[in-house]
Amino acid sequence: MITKSRKAKGRALQNLVVEKVLSSFPSLEKDDVKGAIMGERGVDIKLSPKAKKVFPFNVECKNQERFKNVYDCFAQADQNGNGEPIVVLKMNRRKPVVVLDCDFFFSLIQEKDTKYG
Repeated sequence: MITKSRKAKGRALQNLVVEKVLSSFPSLEKDDVKGAIMGERGVDIKLSPKAKKVFPFNVECKNQERFKNVYDCFAQADQNGNGEPIVVLKMNRRKPVVVLDCDFFFSLIQEKDTKYG
């Protein structure tokens, strides 16, 4: 059984991600990006078709004190849709971090180098 405080921590991280996506893409409206209901199957961040075009990610949010297997978290994000899987991890008194596929990360760097180089 998930305690209320664990659910609240998870919901808080989802809300943070929703706020970050909305502030990063001013063309999106509040209804374009929403946190999933706790315990709901699928992605943790629900995106409208418009949001998926500018933010094509399957987001899995994990707000825990210990992480036994980050790969399991990543696999969960990968199974939850057809976007690029990412995991947002958060621990008490720590900044959130994002886990993404190594090849995808370097493709982002290459695109930036091509764009600005």
